[in-house]
Amino acid sequence: MLKTLFSLFLLMPVAFPQEPNPSLISIDQNVVYASINGADLHLDVYHPAQISPSPRAAVMLIHGGSWMNFDKSTMRGIGQFLARYGFVAFAIDYRLFHDSQNRWPAQLDDAQRAVRWVRANAAKYNINPARIGAFGHSAGAQIAALLGMQDTRDNSDPTLASYSSKVQAVVDVSGPTDFTKDHDPDGVAFLASFLGSPYSKNPQLWRDASPVFNVSSNNAPFLIVHGTQDQDVSIDQARRLFEKLQSVGVPASFVKLNDVHTFQTSEARRQLAIESLAFFTRYLVETR
Repeated sequence: MLKTLFSLFLLMPVAFPQEPNPSLISIDQNVVYASINGADLHLDVYHPAQISPSPRAAVMLIHGGSWMNFDKSTMRGIGQFLARYGFVAFAIDYRLFHDSQNRWPAQLDDAQRAVRWVRANAAKYNINPARIGAFGHSAGAQIAALLGMQDTRDNSDPTLASYSSKVQAVVDVSGPTDFTKDHDPDGVAFLASFLGSPYSKNPQLWRDASPVFNVSSNNAPFLIVHGTQDQDVSIDQARRLFEKLQSVGVPASFVKLNDVHTFQTSEARRQLAIESLAFFTRYLVETR
């Protein structure tokens, strides 16, 4: 069952390899990318210390935590890792859902706004605005997946109106993909509150928030990584997304790791890092 929303285990962020030589990267912390209702939203920028003569590829990093917990700091390890290998990584905060505040799609709106902010500031960070990927874990993977499927939902900011929010490659790690399946009663109740309506009254709202219902032939390439021992998000959620992407011809890979939701073993974390690096290199760096 989809216990992602309630399990205390989910509230543990996935651990990633730490950068062995921090002097090779630079970090800009708490950069404001938006202000919503008077509250600033921040991101951290991880980039190679060495200046590049040509623009680099970028990756948006989106943390998990049931859309209610944690922040961009949980993406520090993967941010350092990607920067070590030549990417510019942007770990973002987004509005968290609490007590009926910041219901969906506030989280998607913030992530899309962050992508467009990065494109607007491409020259400052020496990145190629046409080569931006997204990496998300758990709840963050659901958001990352939609970044590779949809373009801007809320285009009310005139300073960003000319920039696309769609990314060119997605790594989905332990992500829920179909809100209409695999629930226990608590899950149904949470989603009704988070999404703002029970399924019986607004099934389209639940489908719109589910990556499997947003699959089309123009989606970005996907790498889907899921633990075979994941008790929080069923691996069937990953399998359904993979099969649907394949059915419409979207380049997709499905990597199953022998571990739990947050990948506790060093072997699984290492493979996750290596697979993600190879995937982003293939679709964001190499000429296709």
